[in-house]
Amino acid sequence: MAITYYKRFRMEIDLDGSLTPPVLLPPFRWTSWEESLVDQHAEVKYLSFRGEIDACVFPCLGDRHGCQRLMREIRRKPGFLSAATWLIAGPEGYVGTVQGVMDRGPIGAIQNIGVIPDYRGKGLGQSLVRQALEGFYQAGLRRAYLEVTAENSAAVRLYRSVGFRRAKTLYKAVDG
Repeated sequence: MAITYYKRFRMEIDLDGSLTPPVLLPPFRWTSWEESLVDQHAEVKYLSFRGEIDACVFPCLGDRHGCQRLMREIRRKPGFLSAATWLIAGPEGYVGTVQGVMDRGPIGAIQNIGVIPDYRGKGLGQSLVRQALEGFYQAGLRRAYLEVTAENSAAVRLYRSVGFRRAKTLYKAVDG
């Protein structure tokens, strides 16, 4: 069995209170975390990642049931932060999702940011990142990180535009 290695970046940002607040223009609106929305987060995650490079790196992201399992695992993490976990609703349903947890440090860790392909390019990804960072800041955290697959250049550009900087390069081994 062949192993494929994917280059990933750990990107970090300081939360010093000077971040630009999230902007969400109509017809989109925020939906805060509720336990009853775990399946909606999973569905948006699945629709956002299926067929994308990250579904190769993390096969669960390309599978509806895998996304449901992953979302439940994130929810059960001891540092799960509801203030950093959001959905974006549009006229036809949910179109974006982000989840955040408090990691050792303490430092905020963005778990996943997903925007359904038809809704990309509207600033929703940037709004989701900023909303999660605001949730970390309100929880008293002063630093946050995320990991991104290097090939996902649009995501890398998005995170840089918010203020994230590459802190480390990692390699993820995936059985082929």
